[in-house]
Amino acid sequence: MALVIRMRQQGANSRQRFRIVVTDERAPRDGKYVEKLGWYNPFGADQENYSLNIERLQYWVDHGAQVSDRVRSLVKARAPEVVKQMTERKVAKREKARAQRKKE
Repeated sequence: MALVIRMRQQGANSRQRFRIVVTDERAPRDGKYVEKLGWYNPFGADQENYSLNIERLQYWVDHGAQVSDRVRSLVKARAPEVVKQMTERKVAKREKARAQRKKE
């Protein structure tokens, strides 16, 4: 089961709000989820338009959950160190694969 951190739509179509959740990548957008990590309100004031539990997000990223592009942009604004760590892991994984190919 591959986990992904993404947004889940809430509210009416004209006044959408979103929950930031951890879910199985095969689950529908508004389906069941494993854990709620925060919320996002695109109609709110700039300072208070979203909330995010960084510690739990870090936990799920450490356990292999992928982060969607939109959630990544929200995390980058609040906790750039988490995005930096994700990028460093991705680069290290590529370097390891490159080294394996050179050995063969």
